[in-house]
Amino acid sequence: MFWYILKLLVLLPLIGGLAWASLKFAKRMEGKFTGGNGAKSVRIVETQMLSPTLRLAVLEFHGREILVSAGKNGIVRLAEAPARPPVQPKVEAEDAR
Repeated sequence: MFWYILKLLVLLPLIGGLAWASLKFAKRMEGKFTGGNGAKSVRIVETQMLSPTLRLAVLEFHGREILVSAGKNGIVRLAEAPARPPVQPKVEAEDAR
């Protein structure tokens, strides 16, 4: 019984550390395998989960916004509209004295 507890105390943190390190490594390598550093023609504007198997997404493509549904059966285009202009955050100016 002592041997089992000792192995558990050693291996459990080791497995947890390896899982954490692999997640950090995957996050760092995420952008390395895309097709070059050029301008991308498709951008994901917003996503929303409707159910565990169904997601809505707004994609920007060549100045158009396309609403798509992504699920187990693939991707379906639902609507299309002109792209909205980017929203600039309001910055309040401080009083200069």
